[in-house]
Amino acid sequence: MAEPGHSLHPSARGRGRTDPPTLRLLRLLLWVGTTFQVTQGAGPELHACKESEYHYEYTACDSLGSRWRVAVPHTPGLCTSLPDPVKGTECSFSCKAGEFLDMKDQSCKPCAEGRYSLGTGIRFDEWDGLPHGFASLSTNVEIEDSTTDSTENCTSSKWVPLGDYISSNTDECTATLMYAVNLKQSGTVNFEYYYPDSSIIFEFFVQNDQCQPNADDSKWMKTTEKGWELHSVELNRGNNVLYWRTAAFSVWSKVSKPVLTQLMYKWAQPKICSEDLEGAVKLPASGMKTRCPPCNPGFFKTNSSTCEPCPYGSYSNGSDCSHCPAGTEPAVGFEYKWWNTLPTNMETTVLSGINFEYKGMTGWEVAGDHIYTAVGASDNDFMILTLVVPGFRPPQSVMADTENKEVARITFVFETICSVNCELYFMVGMNSRTNSPVETWRGSKGKQSYTYIIEENATMSFTWAFQRTSFHETGRKYTNDVAKIYSINVTNVMDGVASYCRPCALEASDIGSSCTSCPAGYYIDRDSGTCRSCPPNTILKAHQPYGAQACVTCGPGTKSNKIHSLCYNDCTFSVSTPTRTFDYNFLALENTVSLAGGPSFTSKGLKYFHHFTFSLCGNQGKKMSVCTDNVTDLRIPEGESGFSKSITAYVCQAVIIPPEVTGYKAGVSSQPVSLADRLIGVTTDMTLDGITSPAELFHPEPLGIPDVIFFYRSNDVTQSCSSGRSTTIRVRCSLLKPAPGSLSLPSTCSDGTCDGCNFHFLWESVAACPLCSAADYHAIVSSCVAGIQKTTYVWREPKLCSHGISLPEQRVTICKTIDFWLKVGISAGTCTAILLTVLTCYFWKKNQKLEYKYSKLVMNATLKDCDLPAADSCAIMEGEDVEDDLIFTSKKSLFGKIRSFTSKRTPDGFDSVPLKTSSGSPDMDL
Repeated sequence: MAEPGHSLHPSARGRGRTDPPTLRLLRLLLWVGTTFQVTQGAGPELHACKESEYHYEYTACDSLGSRWRVAVPHTPGLCTSLPDPVKGTECSFSCKAGEFLDMKDQSCKPCAEGRYSLGTGIRFDEWDGLPHGFASLSTNVEIEDSTTDSTENCTSSKWVPLGDYISSNTDECTATLMYAVNLKQSGTVNFEYYYPDSSIIFEFFVQNDQCQPNADDSKWMKTTEKGWELHSVELNRGNNVLYWRTAAFSVWSKVSKPVLTQLMYKWAQPKICSEDLEGAVKLPASGMKTRCPPCNPGFFKTNSSTCEPCPYGSYSNGSDCSHCPAGTEPAVGFEYKWWNTLPTNMETTVLSGINFEYKGMTGWEVAGDHIYTAVGASDNDFMILTLVVPGFRPPQSVMADTENKEVARITFVFETICSVNCELYFMVGMNSRTNSPVETWRGSKGKQSYTYIIEENATMSFTWAFQRTSFHETGRKYTNDVAKIYSINVTNVMDGVASYCRPCALEASDIGSSCTSCPAGYYIDRDSGTCRSCPPNTILKAHQPYGAQACVTCGPGTKSNKIHSLCYNDCTFSVSTPTRTFDYNFLALENTVSLAGGPSFTSKGLKYFHHFTFSLCGNQGKKMSVCTDNVTDLRIPEGESGFSKSITAYVCQAVIIPPEVTGYKAGVSSQPVSLADRLIGVTTDMTLDGITSPAELFHPEPLGIPDVIFFYRSNDVTQSCSSGRSTTIRVRCSLLKPAPGSLSLPSTCSDGTCDGCNFHFLWESVAACPLCSAADYHAIVSSCVAGIQKTTYVWREPKLCSHGISLPEQRVTICKTIDFWLKVGISAGTCTAILLTVLTCYFWKKNQKLEYKYSKLVMNATLKDCDLPAADSCAIMEGEDVEDDLIFTSKKSLFGKIRSFTSKRTPDGFDSVPLKTSSGSPDMDL
């Protein structure tokens, strides 16, 4: 937890001081979730402690993840009666950035204005004194009992705090700055350093509580050429001890050959100077006793002052051998950083630059902390240094991975100082075959590191050849031009030695536990020592399989193979847009295809061109592209076997010289280079993991379908490509190009690259179109003909898909025509008209009857009003009709009568009808 009282101070970088060339650390920043554990005894009973006389700390976490808060006095024995311990927060508890943990109430509180907090980290930028938790030690591993009287005291050779930074020693003593931290989760350490003096050896490394270093990170620091530089290293969960170690090693003379017990001086061969001339330096007397230089890591010093390898199962830093702790095994290899004598598996010679004959001379001289090139016979001679390794012993999990070709790796730190265009060659040979150049450096090169990955388990030879100039001139002009190698480190060497021990999986046996190899795809659990499988779609760091963090998640559009050794694409891809989802199937593109670039010409007019081979996806991630160097084969007579250098990759490149130029029957393929060793991811985005595929390099996409981009990286690191090469392949839908389609290069970069490091290609094919789905077709419904209707499905235009689902079959349904419904309408209308006519007649007839009844009622009522005598008989008078005449007051139509009938009904239920008497005058209404 960072203390809120710490504030930032300006660095010493811009103060213009002329300090001596020493190593300085400016800031140390730990991003960790950590607790500091300090145990101090209680003092004698004095006065009760005040709050200003003690502070709170947490105890170590128990197996349940809990801890206690205890009070710790600033000065033991000054006071007593400290507060009682109380239950602390959970071990996983931490405050966010900008907050700090108030130990009094154990809660997170915001930092005051003008102060800061790193949350789960702690920063050290005030070096007025050595901060709490740091320790500075000094030793001299070179002291011999017989020479103790001549050795200087190293007690005061420590790291010295100087306010804004902390500075190392400058003498030959070894000064170590240490800091121990217990991480509750994985973290990072960052620090700035200033290291301009290459005569000082500076190393930084991290060890756990079992003295096992982090093998992933190189511990040798690079010199700083542009001021202060930042260095960052990942830390694992648990105990971590950080080491900053420096030591200066003086070289007595450039031509001296130090031995272990006595210092002996000889003239460098060939001798090109005269000691008899005036002012010439005389050869110093030999035999003077001097301090013994240290042994290389993995070796120990015997009583006879010789260096011998430690036995298997032990390790050494160059002094005494120690047995590997339980649950660990030695990490065998060769690490040469002290050059007192030439190692037994190395040899040196001189090759003439004129007739290419060996001269039997010494080409490289040892000089304590480095080995450098000798003068040679002429300026154009090749100074040869060769290292032979009999074989390798990689971990079992690496051997089970058929696609991961890394068996071991060699790393060396070198420097060239030249006044003209000198050249340093690094070459590799296998099974005593001719060396093949791997890398070349021209001119002066600052101190730097180079790593070469070994992919074959065979006897290997590594050769360094230095040539001052390729021109043969009379006299010696460039004797001061020199190449230096400071360290060489080869991993997984058969019968090698160990400088540290790495964790291993434990296997129970009758005599206890022993180390065993985990199966491929399994990592080693540091806590239990057991093998655990990586989660799905993750790959395992084959050379650092420790802890769950060793399983790395695959990139977008990829998945892991069965043994978790690589990420690959199974030729399927899916991407969603705001309007729809595109599904792809690239199985038609999984076979290898080739592309030839445009012709190029040498300075003499000879034609050649670059030939590319691609394997896009599928094949369980197996690299299918092969590029070969057959120059040697073409020179071997028929019937004899030769050796061809070939590489396999996802994308590779070779230089092809046509037959008409070489004179052979077949073309010559040479200089094979891998452009893609691992798939980073598949996406429609233009940038992934720092790799960009510019859209403007190719003609625009006309269909509106996004390009699917495959991103790759290679393992080869060169001078111009410090991060290795990268390759992008744009897969674009083109309905007019049947599978496998066609590949093209950027119009502005005819060789596929504009900078030599980043390669870009366009692959157009119908197989790159999205799979057809229901969104890509629509239905057309026909008219109803003879009671039948057809539904036909057709693709939408323009068609933007391929394969996938097929068009549905035509659908036929039964339907009714318009004539049928017209007949139904006419029939219904006719029936309705007939019904209305019948109803009309019915109501008219009924109305006639009602009128008759009303007339009778009117007549009867008239007779009653006139008090006529009752009739004596029912006979009718002579001349009268049988039926009475009905006389209406007015003439009305049929509908008018109906309306009158319905509207003049009295409240008692009778109708009122105006009537006339026989005389024609109105009488009454009833």
